[in-house]
Amino acid sequence: MINANTLQPIEGANIISKGLFAISSVTGEFTIKNVTEGTYTFTISHIGYNPKTLMIEVDPKMENLHISLSESTTTLKEIEVHGKTKKREAKELPITTVQVSKEFMDANRENSLMQTLKKIPGVSTINIGSGQSKPVIRGLGFNRVSVVQNGVKHEAQQWGNDHGLEIDQYGIENIHIIKGPASLLYGSDAIAGVVDIQSPKTPSVNSFNGEVNVLAESNNDLLGVSTGIESRKEKWFYRGRLTYRDYGDYKVPTDKIRYESYIFDLHRNHLRNTAGNEANAAFSIGYVGESFKSETFFSNVYAKNGFFANAHGLEVRTSTIDYDSGNRDIDLPFHKVNHFKIVNNTSFYKGEHTIQLDLGYQNNHREEHSEPVPHGYMPKPDNSKERVFDKNTFSLNAKDAFKFNEKHNLVFGINTEFQNNNIGGWGFLIPKYNRFTVGFFAYDHIEASEKVHLQGGLRYDFGVINTKAYYDWYPSTVNNSDGSTSNVYLQRAQNKTLNFNNISGSLGVSYIGDKTTYKLNIGKSFRMPLANELASDGVNYHMYRYERGNLNLNPEESYQLDIDVGYSTKNFSFGISPFVNFFENFIYLNPTPNYYETLQIYEYTQSKVFRVGGELRFGYALTENLRIDASAEYVYSRQRNGPKKNFTLPFSPPLSGLVSANYQLKKDLLWFKNIRLMADYRLTAKQEEIVPPEEKTESFQVLNLSFLSNLNLFNSEKQTDLRFKLNNVFDTKYFNHTSFYRLIDVPEAGRNISLSLTIPF
Repeated sequence: MINANTLQPIEGANIISKGLFAISSVTGEFTIKNVTEGTYTFTISHIGYNPKTLMIEVDPKMENLHISLSESTTTLKEIEVHGKTKKREAKELPITTVQVSKEFMDANRENSLMQTLKKIPGVSTINIGSGQSKPVIRGLGFNRVSVVQNGVKHEAQQWGNDHGLEIDQYGIENIHIIKGPASLLYGSDAIAGVVDIQSPKTPSVNSFNGEVNVLAESNNDLLGVSTGIESRKEKWFYRGRLTYRDYGDYKVPTDKIRYESYIFDLHRNHLRNTAGNEANAAFSIGYVGESFKSETFFSNVYAKNGFFANAHGLEVRTSTIDYDSGNRDIDLPFHKVNHFKIVNNTSFYKGEHTIQLDLGYQNNHREEHSEPVPHGYMPKPDNSKERVFDKNTFSLNAKDAFKFNEKHNLVFGINTEFQNNNIGGWGFLIPKYNRFTVGFFAYDHIEASEKVHLQGGLRYDFGVINTKAYYDWYPSTVNNSDGSTSNVYLQRAQNKTLNFNNISGSLGVSYIGDKTTYKLNIGKSFRMPLANELASDGVNYHMYRYERGNLNLNPEESYQLDIDVGYSTKNFSFGISPFVNFFENFIYLNPTPNYYETLQIYEYTQSKVFRVGGELRFGYALTENLRIDASAEYVYSRQRNGPKKNFTLPFSPPLSGLVSANYQLKKDLLWFKNIRLMADYRLTAKQEEIVPPEEKTESFQVLNLSFLSNLNLFNSEKQTDLRFKLNNVFDTKYFNHTSFYRLIDVPEAGRNISLSLTIPF
């Protein structure tokens, strides 16, 4: 078998007749054995050649056949492949967004997910000890920032100041952060922004990958390990991950804590009873078909953390617990939380339609334990279980993205969610409740030209919350109008059903130039009141106050104008993102002059709030190996009416800036390859804009250093990542204005050395 033009042998040609078959060898030869005499029709074919049909007489005297094939010329129809990078998609969106990559996560990993993201301008955290934190975007946090994982909103007890974010930060590949109102796409609770933890990319066909992450830290003697695997055959794939972390009391750069008229001595600078541990497991299984893709995620996050013993009602003054007996003990008060989640993401592709379905179930079980002591008329409880919250959440999201033509990309969708929250324990704060929400939205992304993109949409939401009655489990003495007294079981909450509805929307434009991108977006967003804002009526010892809800609250409504200008060349980048924001009825926990059992009473109220601020970013490559980045962020807030008129908002972050240097060594050093040296210098101004009883915080500067490298430890093809970090190099004593413990004058953690390895296999 030869090429008719080149006379070279053809390998792999198919020779086929009825019941007979052969393939030509590398020399072009083939043999068919056990063929009886007769006439046969053979078809000879090969990719790239014109097929040939031959009639052959087979007899004992026949000679070898010489067959030649001529090359074929095939005209293929033109195929267009359309695709956009995440960077390009971000430019086309008129809203202010940040894409966080796995590389960023690995290089900047801290004790919790939100602490890892705090280098992003406009993003800060409320820290609760060393192992927990929650997001703050442009000065707003709690339920005003929606955290989404794998398409479903993460639902826990995020309304609480001392409640962290129960998400394992390992295995996360991509996070999409929206700064500013995003209720149009994500519904209520996205009035300040979104942290969207997106699903990891699908593994390659016939692949198997895994990694082991090992972490050790000096400040709180942390030891942690996380291992993950993923594999795919043809259409089926799976992933799995296990994480465990254990840490002791963290150290602060002081040996005394002064709060009001009390002075607390710290043993060897340890913030007593802040130890904890965390055990997480996750697994997913997926299928990729020709017209659809589906993946189901299972995850369970468990954590147990102690609260600083002098924080919880200051009861340690009379406690019999030896809090300094060991730095890894978790004594009272402490909390433990277990978050179980099942999520299914399914996409259907039919013509110009892409239909996305997200189904989710979550159970968040949280227990808060403290020393059983009598308070007021409440006798001494017989156990330490002060509060129990058990929350079940069912979610369904559906949307249809329809490419109407080359210019329009229409999206229609619905979000529904049902919550059932039960309570237990001897301390009451919020009642049992059921909450149902449903929202319908539609928006159009218009590509007016390659450079000009428009996006606008509307959303309607309806919600109902049903609170359950609650009576104290012990009688209290009350004074009657006739001068007598009675012992009654006081009612803390009532059976109440409240309905809410709202319309929101946004309209924006982006212009993409050769080097400069301009964005402008205006929108109206909203947030429904929560059960704690509507119906709380109890002592919150974690916050040293008595909290009382207000059943007359209206949904928060926010109007915001966002502008973003970005300029970028090969070696230089610059950006500015200002915003103006007005709340028609901001929900606020206001301190009153009244007291309950020596604790100040706080009541939920509403006020008009004006906010303005933004972020500034700058980057310059000084040399091929050295790059400098700088950013600054600022938020100004002012209440325009209500009991705190002309005051700011609580937990308002001060003016802050970050200067980072990143140097890539040209040569390897001993066993270390691709060496990177990083330095971060954080400068934060004093915060004098406070809401009483908040305290002012002084300015501070903190230096962090990092050494990153690759090693050939076990696999020459897959290198191990080494990260050595030195945080708070000079052991600076400073106060983070958005920290939980800042309220009782506890400074941030002192110097910390961390060493981590990521070992692939």
